Amino acid sequence: MKAVFLLAGVASLTLTASLAQASGLDVNINNEAARFAASGELKPGIELGGSLLSSDDNGDLTAASVQVLGTETARTYEVGAGPRWSHYDSDHGKGGGLGLGGYGYVSLPAVPKLSVGGYGFYTPGALTYQDFDHGSEIGVRARYRVAQNAQAYIGYRRIGAEFDNSDSETLDSGPLVGVNLLF
Repeated sequence: MKAVFLLAGVASLTLTASLAQASGLDVNINNEAARFAASGELKPGIELGGSLLSSDDNGDLTAASVQVLGTETARTYEVGAGPRWSHYDSDHGKGGGLGLGGYGYVSLPAVPKLSVGGYGFYTPGALTYQDFDHGSEIGVRARYRVAQNAQAYIGYRRIGAEFDNSDSETLDSGPLVGVNLLF
């Protein structure tokens, strides 16, 4: 079942890349998890992205997401907001739904190559399916531009969910390191 889910996730990332020119590839890891994400601009100000996550932080978790965000980028900030579809296959339950959220980063004037910010998405119970009742993902990052088209970062991520027949669970959490390649 996990192999089928991963295959479906790879197919959705391939579709993402075929619909939009890739503008970013992101990989982040920690001792219990790894995430691969790709995004591209459909047209100026509209970004399509997708990700795959594998974690054994609190039982086995495989998660996939696809999002469409309205974005704005200036010299000193980046922001984006919009819907995200997520699906979770975990030891605590299976399912997913449609949520809303976004991200924001600001450059620090004293260190122009350094930016800080975060992201958050919430999926309400009214827009879920299977065992998934509701959930959220939040993260913070400090990013440093190490080359013209590469950012290295450190951060923290927490994915929480409630499934039918279970209490709220933290599916994945902890510090991480990553690299974002920009095209």
